[in-house]
Amino acid sequence: MAGIVLVGAQWGDEGKGKITDLLADDFDYVVRFQGGNNAGHTVIHGGRTLKLHLIPSGVMYPHITPVIGNGCVIDPAVLLEEMDTLEADGLSTHRLLISCNAHLIMPYHRDLDGASERRLGSLEIGTTRRGIGPAYMDKASRMGLRVQDLTDEHIFMKKVEAALVEKNDILTKVYGLPGHSAEAIAEEYMGYAERIKPHIADTSAVINRALEADQWVFFEGAQGTLLDLDHGTYPFVTSSSPTAGGACTGVGVGPRRIDRVLGIAKAYITRVGSGPFPTELDDIPGGVGEILTRVGGEYGTTTGRQRRCGWYDAVIIRYAVQVSGITDLVVTKLDVLSELDRIKVCVAYEYEGKRYDRLPCHQTVFHHARPVYEELPGWKTDITGCRRFRDLPKAARDYIGFLEDHAEVPVSIIAVGPAREQTILRRWERRP
Repeated sequence: MAGIVLVGAQWGDEGKGKITDLLADDFDYVVRFQGGNNAGHTVIHGGRTLKLHLIPSGVMYPHITPVIGNGCVIDPAVLLEEMDTLEADGLSTHRLLISCNAHLIMPYHRDLDGASERRLGSLEIGTTRRGIGPAYMDKASRMGLRVQDLTDEHIFMKKVEAALVEKNDILTKVYGLPGHSAEAIAEEYMGYAERIKPHIADTSAVINRALEADQWVFFEGAQGTLLDLDHGTYPFVTSSSPTAGGACTGVGVGPRRIDRVLGIAKAYITRVGSGPFPTELDDIPGGVGEILTRVGGEYGTTTGRQRRCGWYDAVIIRYAVQVSGITDLVVTKLDVLSELDRIKVCVAYEYEGKRYDRLPCHQTVFHHARPVYEELPGWKTDITGCRRFRDLPKAARDYIGFLEDHAEVPVSIIAVGPAREQTILRRWERRP
């Protein structure tokens, strides 16, 4: 075992930060391969709760080299603020490496993101308005600025001036917003550059050398499968590739380097922002949706927005297994379901008299699909103290078995609480 990829198997917020923190001690490198500070990982470590947005969760361990790969987009101000927060909490960031080819989020990206969402009104995508999408747009249109540009003030200035010819026109003429000064942006970003330069590296070369030397590398994804730009519920998706394939392009490693893919799924399902959600529960006082929100603490790490809650969707998990080649499922927040007498699982969809056991290709079908449920008994017992699978009540074990049968991959890790130790390592062997 050398290269392990961790992906979200739902719409994100599945608990990837906790699982990375739990397993990272066995690894030499933890690499973030896509997304920006639109993602948030909450990690409880040593009694402290830390909210990370850019820096990989493995930063908690002094022997690990945390890496931000080329597939990410970076807001330097946010990055430095996060580094300062970690340092103030006694966690060193001196080992952090940042890909020279990662793209920068610029001030005009944030303006354009917010203005576009406001203009869409009720049709908004539900972005975090942090400039992620516009930064990826510039990357695709070959007019973005990269981290390596921070090392050459002359080149940086020229690229900003070229970008502002178009961006200022859009901001002022389309959205009625003030434009930006190239000089002001350059002054701001060159200030960031002095602190960032020591961390800039050819991270693709670093990670490939590590894998060749049989070191252990953990590829940490953000968001989830159903938010993938190609394979998600388009257009209500993110701007990058949070599937396992994104680890290869977002770091610069070949697929043969990947030995195992962990898919993270909550024991139910949540979604932040707009878009279809077949198993969504009505958030009525005292209803199941309200219980899941309250007990599960379902509020976004990055935005604080309340998450939409629903029953576990086995159709979505089968799809995630398909597109990411998931070898193991990790089920989190199983303890939240302890409040319920009966638990439903969506095993298929129905639309206009037709049953769909796989995710429908046509978005109209998915938007209007009705879930087909199977119902299982709850366990109504506190399971947060369980540390072995056999310690779980029979109904909880049966629930996990039911999820395995429908995913056709094993559930190897089960989280029964938010703390690191509240985890059952069922089919996971620690590094010798």
